[in-house]
Amino acid sequence: MIESILTFAALFATGALVIQLIGERKRRQKHEKKLQEWKHQFEHDLTDAREERNHILNALGDAFLIVDSESNILFANTAAGDLFRGRVLTGRPVAEAFLDPRLAEALLRCLATGEPVSSRIILAQQTSPRGDLETRGNNAWVIDAAKLSGTPNTRVVIRDVTSEHQLDQIRKDFVANASHELRTPLAIINGYLENLLDDGMIEEPEMARRFLSVMKKHTERISRIVEDMLVISRLESGEASAIKIEPFQLRSCVKDVIERLESVVQNQRAIVTVNLHDQSITLEGDRFYWTQVLFNLVENALKQNSTKDLKVEVGSNEDGEHFCIWVKDNGIGIPSSDLPHIFRRFYRVEKHHSQLEVKGTGLGLSIVKRAIEAHHGNISVSSTPGVETKFLMTIPKRFQ
Repeated sequence: MIESILTFAALFATGALVIQLIGERKRRQKHEKKLQEWKHQFEHDLTDAREERNHILNALGDAFLIVDSESNILFANTAAGDLFRGRVLTGRPVAEAFLDPRLAEALLRCLATGEPVSSRIILAQQTSPRGDLETRGNNAWVIDAAKLSGTPNTRVVIRDVTSEHQLDQIRKDFVANASHELRTPLAIINGYLENLLDDGMIEEPEMARRFLSVMKKHTERISRIVEDMLVISRLESGEASAIKIEPFQLRSCVKDVIERLESVVQNQRAIVTVNLHDQSITLEGDRFYWTQVLFNLVENALKQNSTKDLKVEVGSNEDGEHFCIWVKDNGIGIPSSDLPHIFRRFYRVEKHHSQLEVKGTGLGLSIVKRAIEAHHGNISVSSTPGVETKFLMTIPKRFQ
């Protein structure tokens, strides 16, 4: 009897233990399942957070990199990929990823000192991070690097400030060139005045007349410079939005320009032809500015080419919703190295092949470009020296 009771008790205890173990196992499995769910949820949330972070960083217009303590690139946003087109960035040291070591210098200084670094760098066209896509000449970049709080990593922002750099350079060049362009004729006029007044030349009518003629020529040059500066100032100051948009016949405008330049054409024995696809073509725009555009382009072609047999053509055609208008000549042309710069204010093409010094305000082509842009158009230039130089303007048929 006692043995039966002991056996039953043992069996009961064993059963209870088994039940307890089964319960523990179920609770453990449930806990493990919960942990697994939490793990999956954490990984899902982490993936979502990374995707959201990448989405935000890829939306930045500036190149953004995350670099580890060994200067290896861990992350590069879309803008960085576009900037360093064709080169793998992630997993590479910054010194290998950048073409010019100066781009990496600020970052490496931040890694070495742990202090934030912001550096402005001016690069030549051939060492731009944009590689073969760079066509702007000297380009400027701001490299901003700082440690990420709570991590050994560093964030790097590369900002393209080429436009601001070039604008600042244009302002400086404008002041310097304007001062020079005005000072030179003023000095000449002052010199002749001194000769007339101090050296008694005013008593010699023939000499005085020659001096006064030279002074008149340089006075006209100053007036032309001032007028051109006022025109380009109006175009760049926002007054271009108030240009008078009225329909006018292109043929009539071209005729006025040729008549104004008739004496120059005859003196050079040049041939100016008009080749409009439609004699009744009507433009919507400000005739004053269009007269400035065509006058500057035709005058430029005549003044830049003193050779015989010069032919200048003003022509047009249609291309869908746009008119294409051009001025071309068969003169000495423009060197390819000068083409990217000819629309800059006061820029002049060097005449190594000619002893003639072509005098102008240096603002004509700048006025042309700004006036065309004010009419929502664009202008391009191509040149094969001695064969053809062509300024092509494309404008919408309807001004909007």
